[in-house]
Amino acid sequence: MKPYKFCWELHKWIGIVLSLVFINVSVTGLLLLEKKNYDWIQLPTQRGEEGKPVDFVTIQAALDTVLDCNHPDFLDLDTVDRIDVRPGKRVYKVLAKTNHAEIQIDAITGKVLSVSERKSDMLEQLHDGSFFGDWMHGKVMPVVAIANIVLTLTGLYLWVGPKFRKKKSVAKQAD
Repeated sequence: MKPYKFCWELHKWIGIVLSLVFINVSVTGLLLLEKKNYDWIQLPTQRGEEGKPVDFVTIQAALDTVLDCNHPDFLDLDTVDRIDVRPGKRVYKVLAKTNHAEIQIDAITGKVLSVSERKSDMLEQLHDGSFFGDWMHGKVMPVVAIANIVLTLTGLYLWVGPKFRKKKSVAKQAD
């Protein structure tokens, strides 16, 4: 099989097979780029009371407040995934391991500022494949990245090849 025909077939079948993955990555990537502009994707970080970092309640006090909320995604310390500290806004963002729940705590008063769901976390998991399991994130998505490189290279060859051959043919005829 000639190189041009082989590249055309390879390009076509890789494109057909992976088009759904590329659409998913593109749509979720676009939404993630715009997440701060739309509250339904990621609620804005609240602003706590005025104060200095020395006035912050302890992380333990913030965790106690979260656990006192009786939120189904925050049953004990094992259900807490992480705490993001936003000193400029004087807020602790406490994130659950499941269901993308988030509780924002005022770092000065220790009061609950908001309880919400972080859709951006789910979008991230869809984007990188981890939503479907470690096998997708660790095994399939690297293949998708390599396939994207192959699609780009074969596409360039398919686009430039005929132009180069045409120029070469015209130059040969001029001689």
